Amino acid sequence: MTSPPPNGHMQLALAEAAAAAGRGEVPVGAVVVSREGRVLAAAGNRTRELNDPTAHAEVLAIRAACAGLNSERLTDCDLYVTLEPCPMCATAISFARIRRLYFGAWDPKGGGVDNGPRIFSQETCHHAAEVYGGLDATRAGDLLKAFFAQKR
Repeated sequence: MTSPPPNGHMQLALAEAAAAAGRGEVPVGAVVVSREGRVLAAAGNRTRELNDPTAHAEVLAIRAACAGLNSERLTDCDLYVTLEPCPMCATAISFARIRRLYFGAWDPKGGGVDNGPRIFSQETCHHAAEVYGGLDATRAGDLLKAFFAQKR
């Protein structure tokens, strides 16, 4: 696969992650982008704020983009997220039919794309997005490390 196009979408996801950290949430940010590069939705984690274990950045961004397009599918859209999606989010990405997934840091413990159950590789997976990992991984990882170091 070719490398992802240079753009500021991951920077916006990182800004959403930093905002999430400022709210006391695990710093993960996500951005849904149209084929033309227009930002359709951006979100950061809000699990604690909303008392909702499904309020991960990816799910919130997918929900908002679907609502904005009045569609349950995002077939021509790309998702930028600062951390490798967990199995729940990878499944939501599959169900939404996201075209391409770009993520920052890998998540060896909780990831569901390149680590863990590798949702897109399962026989039961409805749709597998093209995946590009490691986009601005150092900055994404540093946000997470700083957040958890502060918690300890």
